[in-house]
Amino acid sequence: MAGSLCGVWVDDAGRVHTTLDTAEGGRETRIAMLRPFAWLGTEPAAATAGVAVEALRGEGPFRHLAHAENTDTLDAFVRAARDGGVDVLRPIESQFLLQQRERLYREMMFGQLRRCQFDIEVASADGSFPDAARPDDRVLAIGLRCGGGNRLLLLEEPTDAAEKKLLLAFNATLAEIDPDVIEGHNLFKFDLDYLRQRAKRHKVPCAWGRYGQNAAFRSSKLKVAERWIDFTRCDLPGRAIVDTYLLVQLHDITTREMTSYGLKEAAIYFGITDDDSERTYIEGAQIQHVFAADRARFCAYLEDDLRETQGLADQLLPTYFEQARTFPTTLQEATLRGATSKIDLLFLEEYYHARQAVPSPPEVKPFEGGYTRSFQEGVFRHVLHFDVASLYPSLLLHIGRNPRNDTLGVFIPLLRRLREYRLKYKQLAKTGATIEERAEAQARQTSFKILINSFYGYLGFSGARFGDGELAAEVTRRGRELLQALIDEFAKHGATILEADTDGIYLSSEKYHDQPEALLALVAPILPEGIELEFDGRYAAMFCYKAKNYALYDGKKITLRGSALRSRGIEPFLKKLSGQLIRYLLGASPESPLVALEDYRREIAARTLPVAELAKSEILNQAPEAYERLIAEGGKPRRASAEVALQLNPRPRMGERVSYYITAKAKGKTSDWQRARPLALHDPITAPYDADYYTGKLDDWLERYATFLGIQPLPPTSEQGELGF
Repeated sequence: MAGSLCGVWVDDAGRVHTTLDTAEGGRETRIAMLRPFAWLGTEPAAATAGVAVEALRGEGPFRHLAHAENTDTLDAFVRAARDGGVDVLRPIESQFLLQQRERLYREMMFGQLRRCQFDIEVASADGSFPDAARPDDRVLAIGLRCGGGNRLLLLEEPTDAAEKKLLLAFNATLAEIDPDVIEGHNLFKFDLDYLRQRAKRHKVPCAWGRYGQNAAFRSSKLKVAERWIDFTRCDLPGRAIVDTYLLVQLHDITTREMTSYGLKEAAIYFGITDDDSERTYIEGAQIQHVFAADRARFCAYLEDDLRETQGLADQLLPTYFEQARTFPTTLQEATLRGATSKIDLLFLEEYYHARQAVPSPPEVKPFEGGYTRSFQEGVFRHVLHFDVASLYPSLLLHIGRNPRNDTLGVFIPLLRRLREYRLKYKQLAKTGATIEERAEAQARQTSFKILINSFYGYLGFSGARFGDGELAAEVTRRGRELLQALIDEFAKHGATILEADTDGIYLSSEKYHDQPEALLALVAPILPEGIELEFDGRYAAMFCYKAKNYALYDGKKITLRGSALRSRGIEPFLKKLSGQLIRYLLGASPESPLVALEDYRREIAARTLPVAELAKSEILNQAPEAYERLIAEGGKPRRASAEVALQLNPRPRMGERVSYYITAKAKGKTSDWQRARPLALHDPITAPYDADYYTGKLDDWLERYATFLGIQPLPPTSEQGELGF
């Protein structure tokens, strides 16, 4: 196939519509054919017109393969065959990529991807939160940014005819730009669904896809760590939709440092916009007024939104771009699917072409996890970090055994091949001829590193088709033994072990702090063949709070690890106090937090501390309507954040963040959930915050950290005096 695929869509007749890039950077459309397929548990008793069934080699629950003439025929066949067991690969575009051993963007660099950032601004007739279902609420503007250039489509007048004209102009502009990817922040939950509702009102087709196709919408949800996010998914034939709001949250799973996932806050966190930059800010309630009174300022605001969206995607999207180049899947699916389903695709591709019977996901029994131990508490200097490079994948290759139900023997050869790719690009990231080549190689080696490290987690996941809990347990056992051997060896050379887990070992060594390679050379000989120990960082100080919770200071930057030190739900005033404590303990600041603590006491008692400093923010892990039904049926427990969500209009959705404070106690209302009030509804006269409640929070904070400050906390009293220090 000439050129790289940069778009694919399969219609109901089984025709595959593809878009390829050309040498000049253009786009060319072609048609191919697909014979859609499904794996079967049993052979059908009778033949079905338009469906061919063949027996597969080897053992496995799905030992027959059915190919159909088109997708409609396949769907009808699958509905009839469900009792015998059937497994269909979705989306159907993955079947085409798998059949052809094809990949999207195979020969393209990230910079060659035709990307378009997208944002809308809307108006509310009565000044309340915009609602697309209200006839007089409108789309004010649609902003598009492609290749660094902006196109702003603006509402000419507040009429239905003008809004319809705006929506048609959006369709025409998308067709002209013809992007491979549309990027936006929170576009699933707001922008695209809002446009859909307004387009339906004005009888304008959502003609946003390629091949003359309209957008398709459906309810969906995404699991991010321990919580679910509800959203209205939009699919565009031949294009990918990338929501940076979701990518930011997926990124934060590992760091857990972000306090907000909004565009402006995320842009500051990722260094796209500085706090004191000239970025144009407009409060949400003022947007429509600024649109009418100061059009230049409004346009600058919209252009900044587009610029920040591009900046987020510039940093977060390359990893998923590489996944689309690696797996038989679309870019949009890569951003919305977990690692397990992607790894499954690689195995299924081999099993499909080998005509080998396919297994079902086995039951994985609980097993002992990796090594995690905190050895010390307090502040330590001359800290070094050593890391076993890709410990679990390296141990898997060292063991050399495939999962039990991998009858084709794909797992280990595939892992070894991916590791070779990663090492190749890791080297190119250092030696590439241009900055662009080195950056591209770095993105690819990072993507392969993530993929390789996912192979171990895949083994121990119950939903993994080729999982093997016993093999995963053996890997963790050997990992624990290896880390313990390293700990003993470091200790032999005078190091003080501080913290150890599967990510490596933190230790304190004044002798080797300036020559870590010498210590590494002394310890490395005990490693098995194929296992490599790396020096991974040097720090001036480390604050060890408790297991898996610590802070590192390299002389310039402080890095926090563990939820106890960087919880997103902690109140801002306590977060600032803890930040000052950590900077003080690590030697990054001479200012003791005890002075600030006393200032907070006085301000809270006088209620001069702004309520926003006291408000707690939490992400809803349940839809307000579902929580309301649960409580009505006598369910428990009651939760402050959920109660607050019921007080808001419009109600937030599952996965969104709510902020609230605690009001004074009243008769019959003593629990937090009874006294929780939305921050947006704060009234200092009728519903002031409970000063005693928040003073008690300071007492709890001091009790937690007093030992590290070398003081004894005073017992809480109604009137606190000076601290004894």
